Amino acid sequence: MNDRRFVPLQFRELPEPEMDRRAKDFYREMSLRRSVRHFSDRTVPREIVEQAILSAGTAPSGAHKQPWHFALVGDAGTKARIREAAEAEEKESYERRMPRQWVEDLEPLGTDWRKPFLTICPWLVVTFAIQYAQDEATGEKRKHYYVQESVGIAVGMLLTALHLSGLATLTHTPSPMGFLQRILGRPANERPYMLVAIGFPADGCRVPDLRRKTKEQLLTVV
Repeated sequence: MNDRRFVPLQFRELPEPEMDRRAKDFYREMSLRRSVRHFSDRTVPREIVEQAILSAGTAPSGAHKQPWHFALVGDAGTKARIREAAEAEEKESYERRMPRQWVEDLEPLGTDWRKPFLTICPWLVVTFAIQYAQDEATGEKRKHYYVQESVGIAVGMLLTALHLSGLATLTHTPSPMGFLQRILGRPANERPYMLVAIGFPADGCRVPDLRRKTKEQLLTVV
């Protein structure tokens, strides 16, 4: 192939024993990842979180449109506004919107409408899904493809990068999330996708005693 739009793939094949070791080491490390609801207010260098966001930006996307934007929030006033709005929506959800079964399913996790982690943890990352591109001069809209799937992959890579950097995270999706767009001043073609709280666990942090699916439960070989 001599098309100038293409460049040589940078790929290094590994010996099979090394492949096996890396796969198992990665699984062991990621099996320790847990959602954390009790954070310390200890400082986390911004550069570490920014590097994780850059890693998230390497995710594949439909037609390489890269339909994501990450808002990194560390300002105490902005976090307080986000918490106030999120708790208002969550209180309404827990008390009126959620079906009883949903509330019952959440009960073992010990969650309610109160979200103190939003102001305690040092950083919040709000991921926005960019629905379409818009030319600033002409206003012309250009479609983006597989937006939800692409942004979902990017958020997964963000969580992985943060975990491997030694940080704890919690995904948060208050519904509806339009207040995030307003507070953070994002344009009309962006929709809030997920909020991720980032920091160190609080001293003595405890998490629910959960069990993940076994290989037999989650894998079918055809």
